[in-house]
Amino acid sequence: MKFLFVLLFIMFSAFASDVQMQSGELSSENMKKQNREVTKLAALELSKALPATIDKYTKLISIRADDTTLVYIFEIDISPKSDESVKKEDHSRMKEAVTLGVCRNSKRFLEADISIQYIYNSTHSKSELFKFDINKEICFNILK
Repeated sequence: MKFLFVLLFIMFSAFASDVQMQSGELSSENMKKQNREVTKLAALELSKALPATIDKYTKLISIRADDTTLVYIFEIDISPKSDESVKKEDHSRMKEAVTLGVCRNSKRFLEADISIQYIYNSTHSKSELFKFDINKEICFNILK
């Protein structure tokens, strides 16, 4: 999976330099347009390996692009706990672990203004348990 991120970033960098050479400098609107394309391509490429088992409780079921955000959707088997108890007891721990992991492992996307969102749904009820939005500002504050 890490290889795909590196490959996509290389493609992103090559595309950016080509556009910059053609226009002299990349405007913020062109950069956003380019980021939308990179996000779509990344989601399509990363989705090819899904669903993927992360651990005995967690499965990554889909990845999609939403403007310049990569949205990762997971399902968690939380039994015998209830949705409400997981939301209450595990939110802070999950948010901290997920955010730190994304900040460390997705620097290239984040530095390019591509945000990442992790959504965790219950395997049984299909309801949303957690949603974490991560961008370069959040990571800058964590990793400084």
